[in-house]
Amino acid sequence: MLRERISHFFKQFGALRNIPPFFRMIWQVSPRMALLNAVLRIVQAAIPVAMLYVGKEIIDHILAAISNPQSAIPDPQSPVWWWVGAEFALAVVNSLLGRAITLTESLLGDLVSNDSSIRIMRHAATLDLFQFENPEFYDKLERARTQTSGRTMLMSLVMSQAQDLISMLFLVGGLAAFNPWLIVLLVVAVIPSFVGETHFNRRSYSLTHSWTPERRELDYLRYIGASNDTAKEIKIFGLENFITDRFEDISRRYYEANKNLTIRRAGWGSLFSFIGTASYYGAYIFIVFQTIKGAISVGTLTFLAGSFQRMQGLLSGVMSRFSRVSEMALYLQDFFAFMELKPLSSGRKGSKRVPRPIRQGFVFEKVSFKYPGSDKWALRNLSFTLHAGEKLALVGENGAGKTTIVKLLAHLYEPDEGRILLDGVDLRDYDPADLRDEIGIIFQDYFRYALPVSDNIAVGNITERGNRALIEEAARKSLADEVVAGLPHQYDQMLGKRFATGVELSGGQWQKIALARAYMRDAQLIILDEPTAALDARAEHEVFVRFSELIKGKTGVLISHRFSTVRMADRILFLEHGQLLEIGSHEELLAKKGKYAELFRLQAKGYL
Repeated sequence: MLRERISHFFKQFGALRNIPPFFRMIWQVSPRMALLNAVLRIVQAAIPVAMLYVGKEIIDHILAAISNPQSAIPDPQSPVWWWVGAEFALAVVNSLLGRAITLTESLLGDLVSNDSSIRIMRHAATLDLFQFENPEFYDKLERARTQTSGRTMLMSLVMSQAQDLISMLFLVGGLAAFNPWLIVLLVVAVIPSFVGETHFNRRSYSLTHSWTPERRELDYLRYIGASNDTAKEIKIFGLENFITDRFEDISRRYYEANKNLTIRRAGWGSLFSFIGTASYYGAYIFIVFQTIKGAISVGTLTFLAGSFQRMQGLLSGVMSRFSRVSEMALYLQDFFAFMELKPLSSGRKGSKRVPRPIRQGFVFEKVSFKYPGSDKWALRNLSFTLHAGEKLALVGENGAGKTTIVKLLAHLYEPDEGRILLDGVDLRDYDPADLRDEIGIIFQDYFRYALPVSDNIAVGNITERGNRALIEEAARKSLADEVVAGLPHQYDQMLGKRFATGVELSGGQWQKIALARAYMRDAQLIILDEPTAALDARAEHEVFVRFSELIKGKTGVLISHRFSTVRMADRILFLEHGQLLEIGSHEELLAKKGKYAELFRLQAKGYL
């Protein structure tokens, strides 16, 4: 047990190595403001001992005046008034310094908070898509993302720590000149408190760390329990008790675990506080006796008593704050651990430019792929060619691998086996950004942004956000212009109910807005992954007719469960259990009388 505690202590102490890179990050954010804050703190650190010394001189001069009958009322030119004026000036300067420190620290904290959030978002964009589908990764992301305020507090704590240490150096000089044993007494008195705080801070971090998945679930339950996105189903299915009971159960267990730790911490903290208070009054009694014996003046008594009391407070604060700093450094470690995450793919990043125009097309050569953490192959030994300028439809039951093919084409994933070629070159040899610029894609689970209509469309090619003509043309191609025409502020209309002026759209209207994103870029490959599921058969047919007309000369991939729609494709690839079952034109597959023909006729009967 002792060995484990020692190990945990050194782990917590070792987390302090994260402080230097953290302050390098702060310096990079604003060198001028960081330097100004440091200078202000150094100046303020000298004021406590100066105030104590000035107080000593005031008391000694007053007592001297009282002891001299001729000077009962000090002369206006008496030094006592100069010392009073000096104390007033120090008080004013100290107040101004405090406000200046608070101001610079607040501004610097905001900059650091914003910068760390930007760093997290930028780094997250460099990681693989499948890493976001890993719960452990999400725990790391959650800890890094939600501790922004903690990092700002850590900055303040470390700066305050440095200031107090400087103040202590000034005070140590005064106490050491009188009796060095007072300093030893101080250190011995605060050691138990320091060890106790370190122990409980470590336990607190361990509790928070181990409960990360549950705390994420609490946030999720809190969201779905009071959200306009889920309100309909909660009312219809009567889920309010299920959600609230689950939230209550998890929150209660977390409360109990945290309560036990908090009670033990408060109990031991009270004992350590008593030890510290007793040590102060023991030293104070010693100083009083020295004054009674005439060894020191009353002014010196006040100086030493004040210095000792302030030293005790500073030393206790420094040690307690050190424990908090080391605890927060553990959380800071979560931030740097996330920033050190690397993509789990091969890391092979090509630099070749995508040919324009594409001449041969895409070739899948014995491609196999399984999602991380899964033993099931999503695709297995898949080989086919997507010719340049061809419209290919992907058909199959849910889970057959259609969307996986799309993600591999867009280089969001890399094959576990086999390879994908574009004009005879492995996709991994192309520059990823250049490759994705040549692909316009809308997934079935597209995101509904709480943004104006123009921005919702422009996300398909965000560099053209200010190109209203292009946005309107994309809307016309996707039939979204009909939706926009009925909105109060048209392209400037905020969508969604998250903000006060927002307007909610129907599922079909949202899909037309999302489809416009695919037309925002002059891509050579356009992919529609069931983005029309909320449209009726007639509307979907119209969308795909326009799709076929608008991508003439380009390569297209479409996924739909409606066979009446996919028959417009040049060829149809039928997937089953991640493997190619049939491929050919609609007429060729009907003539084969295979699985495609069977499902086509089955679906056709439903319209009779």
